[in-house]
Amino acid sequence: TWYGETMIRHARIALASLGEAGAEIEALKGGYAGSVSIGAIAGPAMSLLPTALARVAKEHPDLRVSLLVESSDVLLERLEQNRIDFLVGRLFEGHDKRHLHYQALAEEEICAIARPGHPILALETIDLAELARGSWIVPPEGSVLRHRFELMFRGAGLQPPKQVLSTTALVFISKMLQESDYMAVVPVDVARHYARHDMVRIVPVELSCRMDSFGLITRTDWLLSPGARVVLQALQEAATEVYGTPPAA
Repeated sequence: TWYGETMIRHARIALASLGEAGAEIEALKGGYAGSVSIGAIAGPAMSLLPTALARVAKEHPDLRVSLLVESSDVLLERLEQNRIDFLVGRLFEGHDKRHLHYQALAEEEICAIARPGHPILALETIDLAELARGSWIVPPEGSVLRHRFELMFRGAGLQPPKQVLSTTALVFISKMLQESDYMAVVPVDVARHYARHDMVRIVPVELSCRMDSFGLITRTDWLLSPGARVVLQALQEAATEVYGTPPAA
Protein backbone atom coordinates (compact mmCIF):
# COMPACT_ATOMS: atom_id res chain seq x y z
CA THR A 1 0.00 0.00 0.00
CA TRP A 2 0.94 3.64 -0.17
CA TYR A 3 1.38 3.66 3.60
CA GLY A 4 3.57 0.59 3.44
CA GLU A 5 5.77 2.13 0.73
CA THR A 6 6.25 5.19 2.95
CA MET A 7 7.35 3.04 5.89
CA ILE A 8 9.70 1.00 3.68
CA ARG A 9 11.33 4.17 2.34
CA HIS A 10 11.98 5.52 5.85
CA ALA A 11 13.18 2.13 7.05
CA ARG A 12 15.73 2.01 4.22
CA ILE A 13 16.95 5.49 5.17
CA ALA A 14 17.23 4.43 8.83
CA LEU A 15 19.12 1.23 7.97
CA ALA A 16 21.51 3.14 5.71
CA SER A 17 22.11 5.67 8.48
CA LEU A 18 22.78 2.88 10.98
CA GLY A 19 25.26 1.34 8.56
CA GLU A 20 27.07 4.66 8.22
CA ALA A 21 27.09 5.06 12.02
CA GLY A 22 28.67 1.63 12.38
CA ALA A 23 31.36 2.48 9.86
CA GLU A 24 32.02 5.80 11.61
CA ILE A 25 32.32 4.08 15.00
CA GLU A 26 34.81 1.60 13.57
CA ALA A 27 36.83 4.51 12.15
CA LEU A 28 36.76 6.27 15.52
CA LYS A 29 37.84 3.08 17.30
CA GLY A 30 40.79 2.73 14.95
CA GLY A 31 41.81 6.37 15.36
CA TYR A 32 41.15 7.08 11.68
CA ALA A 33 38.46 9.70 12.19
CA GLY A 34 37.23 12.23 14.71
CA SER A 35 38.59 15.49 16.10
CA VAL A 36 41.65 16.06 18.27
CA SER A 37 42.61 19.35 19.88
CA ILE A 38 46.13 19.83 21.25
CA GLY A 39 48.21 22.68 22.63
CA ALA A 40 51.91 23.51 22.46
CA ILE A 41 54.35 26.20 23.51
CA ALA A 42 56.25 28.01 20.75
CA GLY A 43 59.51 26.01 20.71
CA PRO A 44 58.12 22.52 20.14
CA ALA A 45 55.43 24.01 17.90
CA MET A 46 58.31 24.81 15.53
CA SER A 47 60.54 21.77 16.01
CA LEU A 48 58.29 18.86 16.99
CA LEU A 49 54.70 19.39 15.90
CA PRO A 50 55.26 19.69 12.10
CA THR A 51 57.06 16.32 11.97
CA ALA A 52 54.41 14.55 14.05
CA LEU A 53 51.33 16.13 12.47
CA ALA A 54 52.61 15.57 8.92
CA ARG A 55 52.86 11.87 9.77
CA VAL A 56 49.34 11.85 11.26
CA ALA A 57 47.92 13.59 8.18
CA LYS A 58 49.50 11.00 5.90
CA GLU A 59 48.41 7.93 7.86
CA HIS A 60 45.03 9.23 9.11
CA PRO A 61 43.74 11.73 6.51
CA ASP A 62 40.21 11.83 7.99
CA LEU A 63 41.42 12.72 11.48
CA ARG A 64 40.84 16.42 12.15
CA VAL A 65 43.54 18.01 14.34
CA SER A 66 43.52 21.55 15.76
CA LEU A 67 46.54 23.18 17.40
CA LEU A 68 46.67 26.04 19.90
CA VAL A 69 50.07 27.70 20.43
CA GLU A 70 50.12 29.50 23.78
CA SER A 71 51.94 29.72 27.11
CA SER A 72 51.90 26.72 29.45
CA ASP A 73 49.61 28.49 31.93
CA VAL A 74 46.98 29.16 29.27
CA LEU A 75 47.24 25.63 27.87
CA LEU A 76 46.90 24.01 31.30
CA GLU A 77 43.76 26.06 31.89
CA ARG A 78 42.37 24.84 28.54
CA LEU A 79 43.22 21.27 29.52
CA GLU A 80 41.39 21.64 32.83
CA GLN A 81 38.35 22.97 30.92
CA ASN A 82 38.43 19.95 28.53
CA ARG A 83 39.03 22.31 25.61
CA ILE A 84 42.18 20.48 24.52
CA ASP A 85 43.01 16.77 24.75
CA PHE A 86 46.65 17.17 25.84
CA LEU A 87 49.54 19.59 25.47
CA VAL A 88 53.28 20.01 25.01
CA GLY A 89 54.40 22.45 27.67
CA ARG A 90 55.83 22.95 31.16
CA LEU A 91 54.74 22.21 34.69
CA PHE A 92 55.88 24.63 37.39
CA GLU A 93 55.79 24.43 41.16
CA GLY A 94 52.52 26.31 41.47
CA HIS A 95 50.56 24.05 39.11
CA ASP A 96 48.10 21.53 40.53
CA LYS A 97 49.56 18.18 39.41
CA ARG A 98 47.12 15.81 41.12
CA HIS A 99 45.42 14.73 37.89
CA LEU A 100 48.25 15.32 35.44
CA HIS A 101 50.82 13.03 33.89
CA TYR A 102 54.06 14.56 32.63
CA GLN A 103 56.51 12.94 30.21
CA ALA A 104 59.67 15.04 29.84
CA LEU A 105 60.84 15.59 26.26
CA ALA A 106 63.66 18.16 26.16
CA GLU A 107 65.10 21.35 27.61
CA GLU A 108 64.46 24.63 25.82
CA GLU A 109 67.34 27.00 25.14
CA ILE A 110 66.77 30.75 24.82
CA CYS A 111 68.57 33.23 22.59
CA ALA A 112 68.37 36.79 21.30
CA ILE A 113 67.49 37.64 17.70
CA ALA A 114 67.67 40.81 15.64
CA ARG A 115 67.24 41.86 12.03
CA PRO A 116 70.09 41.35 9.54
CA GLY A 117 72.25 44.47 9.67
CA HIS A 118 71.31 45.36 13.24
CA PRO A 119 74.07 47.55 14.78
CA ILE A 120 74.68 45.11 17.62
CA LEU A 121 75.79 42.43 15.15
CA ALA A 122 78.73 44.63 14.11
CA LEU A 123 80.22 44.68 17.62
CA GLU A 124 83.28 42.52 18.28
CA THR A 125 82.09 41.63 21.78
CA ILE A 126 78.58 41.85 23.18
CA ASP A 127 78.03 42.06 26.92
CA LEU A 128 75.00 42.47 29.14
CA ALA A 129 75.60 46.20 29.54
CA GLU A 130 75.26 46.62 25.77
CA LEU A 131 72.13 44.46 25.73
CA ALA A 132 70.60 46.48 28.58
CA ARG A 133 70.82 49.63 26.47
CA GLY A 134 68.91 48.03 23.61
CA SER A 135 65.20 47.91 22.77
CA TRP A 136 63.56 44.54 23.34
CA ILE A 137 60.46 42.53 22.53
CA VAL A 138 59.81 40.33 25.56
CA PRO A 139 57.03 38.07 26.92
CA PRO A 140 54.31 39.72 29.04
CA GLU A 141 54.84 40.53 32.70
CA GLY A 142 54.17 37.57 34.95
CA SER A 143 55.63 35.04 32.53
CA VAL A 144 58.57 32.90 33.65
CA LEU A 145 60.81 33.96 30.76
CA ARG A 146 60.12 37.67 31.38
CA HIS A 147 61.03 37.23 35.05
CA ARG A 148 64.26 35.37 34.25
CA PHE A 149 65.16 37.83 31.48
CA GLU A 150 64.99 40.76 33.91
CA LEU A 151 66.70 38.77 36.66
CA MET A 152 69.63 38.13 34.31
CA PHE A 153 70.42 41.85 34.24
CA ARG A 154 69.74 42.49 37.94
CA GLY A 155 72.05 39.61 38.84
CA ALA A 156 74.82 41.42 36.99
CA GLY A 157 74.12 44.69 38.81
CA LEU A 158 72.35 46.24 35.81
CA GLN A 159 68.88 47.67 35.29
CA PRO A 160 66.77 45.66 32.82
CA PRO A 161 66.13 47.29 29.43
CA LYS A 162 63.73 50.22 29.71
CA GLN A 163 62.34 50.24 26.17
CA VAL A 164 60.35 47.02 25.84
CA LEU A 165 57.38 45.72 23.90
CA SER A 166 55.46 42.85 25.51
CA THR A 167 53.98 40.17 23.26
CA THR A 168 54.18 36.49 22.37
CA ALA A 169 52.81 36.95 18.82
CA LEU A 170 55.55 35.51 16.61
CA VAL A 171 54.15 37.03 13.42
CA PHE A 172 54.31 40.52 14.96
CA ILE A 173 57.76 39.89 16.46
CA SER A 174 59.33 38.87 13.12
CA LYS A 175 57.78 41.86 11.32
CA MET A 176 58.73 44.33 14.06
CA LEU A 177 62.33 43.13 14.06
CA GLN A 178 62.58 43.64 10.31
CA GLU A 179 61.39 47.23 10.56
CA SER A 180 63.26 48.42 13.67
CA ASP A 181 66.32 48.00 15.86
CA TYR A 182 64.42 45.98 18.44
CA MET A 183 65.80 42.64 19.59
CA ALA A 184 63.73 39.75 20.90
CA VAL A 185 64.27 36.93 23.36
CA VAL A 186 62.83 33.68 21.97
CA PRO A 187 63.34 29.89 22.09
CA VAL A 188 66.27 28.71 19.97
CA ASP A 189 63.97 26.54 17.81
CA VAL A 190 61.94 29.62 16.89
CA ALA A 191 65.11 31.63 16.19
CA ARG A 192 66.57 28.95 13.92
CA HIS A 193 63.35 28.76 11.91
CA TYR A 194 63.34 32.48 11.12
CA ALA A 195 67.10 32.55 10.61
CA ARG A 196 66.84 29.77 7.99
CA HIS A 197 64.49 32.04 6.05
CA ASP A 198 66.98 34.93 6.37
CA MET A 199 64.47 37.00 8.34
CA VAL A 200 66.58 37.40 11.49
CA ARG A 201 70.06 36.79 12.86
CA ILE A 202 70.84 35.07 16.15
CA VAL A 203 72.78 37.51 18.31
CA PRO A 204 76.10 35.79 19.22
CA VAL A 205 75.78 36.06 22.99
CA GLU A 206 74.88 33.42 25.57
CA LEU A 207 71.90 34.28 27.74
CA SER A 208 71.67 32.84 31.24
CA CYS A 209 67.86 33.08 31.37
CA ARG A 210 67.30 29.42 30.55
CA MET A 211 63.92 27.75 30.68
CA ASP A 212 62.88 24.50 32.38
CA SER A 213 62.34 21.34 30.37
CA PHE A 214 59.04 20.79 28.59
CA GLY A 215 57.08 17.62 27.96
CA LEU A 216 53.81 15.93 27.09
CA ILE A 217 51.08 16.64 29.63
CA THR A 218 47.93 14.52 29.78
CA ARG A 219 45.15 14.11 32.32
CA THR A 220 44.99 10.96 34.42
CA ASP A 221 41.26 11.41 35.15
CA TRP A 222 40.24 11.70 31.50
CA LEU A 223 40.30 8.94 28.88
CA LEU A 224 41.87 9.98 25.58
CA SER A 225 39.94 9.15 22.43
CA PRO A 226 41.51 6.72 19.93
CA GLY A 227 42.29 9.68 17.65
CA ALA A 228 43.99 11.58 20.47
CA ARG A 229 46.05 8.49 21.30
CA VAL A 230 47.15 8.31 17.65
CA VAL A 231 48.38 11.93 17.76
CA LEU A 232 50.03 11.41 21.17
CA GLN A 233 51.92 8.37 19.88
CA ALA A 234 53.02 10.29 16.79
CA LEU A 235 54.41 13.05 19.03
CA GLN A 236 56.26 10.52 21.19
CA GLU A 237 57.81 8.91 18.12
CA ALA A 238 58.75 12.29 16.62
CA ALA A 239 60.30 13.36 19.95
CA THR A 240 62.59 10.34 19.80
CA GLU A 241 63.81 11.51 16.39
CA VAL A 242 63.95 15.26 17.08
CA TYR A 243 65.18 15.34 20.68
CA GLY A 244 66.51 11.81 21.24
CA THR A 245 63.84 11.28 23.91
CA PRO A 246 63.54 7.62 25.01
CA PRO A 247 60.31 6.00 23.77
CA ALA A 248 57.43 6.17 26.22
CA ALA A 249 56.46 3.08 28.14
